[in-house]
Amino acid sequence: MPPQPPTAASRDEPVIRDRGDACPGALRLHAADDGHLARVRIPGGLLTARQASVLALAADRFGDGHLELTSRGNVQLRGLADGCGAGLASLLDGAGLLPAPSHERVRNIVASPMAADRVVRWVRELDRLLCASTRATALSGRFLFALDEGRGDVAALEPDVTVLAGTDGRALLRLGAAGDAVELADADADAPHAALLAAEYFLDTADAAGTRAWRVAELPDEHAPQAAELVRRLAAAGIAAAHRPEVAWPYAAPPAPRGPGGAGERTALCVLPPLGRLSSDQWRVLVQVADAGDGELRVTPWRSIVLPGASTRGPVDGYARIEAAGLVVAPDSPWQSVTACTGRPGCAKALADVRADARAVVEAAGPTAGGLPVHWSGCARRCGHPRGTAWVDLVATPDGYELCAPGLPAPAPVPHAGLAAALTAARRPRTTTPPPTQ
Repeated sequence: MPPQPPTAASRDEPVIRDRGDACPGALRLHAADDGHLARVRIPGGLLTARQASVLALAADRFGDGHLELTSRGNVQLRGLADGCGAGLASLLDGAGLLPAPSHERVRNIVASPMAADRVVRWVRELDRLLCASTRATALSGRFLFALDEGRGDVAALEPDVTVLAGTDGRALLRLGAAGDAVELADADADAPHAALLAAEYFLDTADAAGTRAWRVAELPDEHAPQAAELVRRLAAAGIAAAHRPEVAWPYAAPPAPRGPGGAGERTALCVLPPLGRLSSDQWRVLVQVADAGDGELRVTPWRSIVLPGASTRGPVDGYARIEAAGLVVAPDSPWQSVTACTGRPGCAKALADVRADARAVVEAAGPTAGGLPVHWSGCARRCGHPRGTAWVDLVATPDGYELCAPGLPAPAPVPHAGLAAALTAARRPRTTTPPPTQ
């Protein structure tokens, strides 16, 4: 993953939306080239072993037998057949994965994956409040809440509403990327309600702007939310808060793959599925390891899975079973710096099977000594591109790939035969000389 915090793209003109967003959900399926796609929202990435088992069952019963992790800690099922919607919804609802059908696409909550009970309680309460709020149904499927334990990991994901845990029971609340914030005096009691009120304030400003904005960053400058007004709204709801005019927001890198640590029977494992995609059999290995431990899995916004209390000794040696299943737990794996869009055959717009090409290059290169991360895109839309600037981009073209990297004066065409050599050179930070394109 990139070693620096993300940089938001500049916006020269206000965004004016003339329709609602088309984000898929578990009830609103998206017609892809390989069948229908369902996106199951997992607030905070928190799953019980039973819920995770149901997701594997859904992938086998209705889809292509695989599960995909998204950049918001959600799970996607692909290859769904026509007419499966009712059966899928019934299965998910029985596992508590669809608590409010009218709200299922707005339950976009990311949380620090290594967070302790405090943040976990916030996630569950905010989700409950969202599902109970009629006003929240007006949020787009792209509006994002982030509940950060104080490290600055999920706060760096450009959320629309951020709660950053502090000391002495306090927390900072921010809308969008504002330089100031609101400090909550009793965050343990008030943080989830305050986050919902902040989202409702956004909806009011979006209505006033008349642009049908989906996210805070899309609001015109003259309609940007103001911290003083948010403090007033919180006070009206009985929440003690104060304006903090200048805030130095922390930044922490996402968790890297990691094996067992400590001497106990249970330990935290961070597991990386290559390219964020698992077979149902691989997923069930994680479920079994979690079930033998504390029974919990956490899907992260970096397309990995944390088992906070995995069993790492007999009779269930979680680390060994996960590694044998082809999932990454080694911190030096090349897979932690490689991402890709869906590509062929799932996307009609893709010009290449980018996942197969990425696998071929990684397997040929073997372990690497680091370097810039790489993102593979099937077309110029670059779907799924990670946040940040220090990346090597490979974009599929009719004749191969186009390579973009920091320091290159212009994109360089690269045929399939030259991909490995071009990437090896481009991943080294450079200033002038382009990579080879043999």
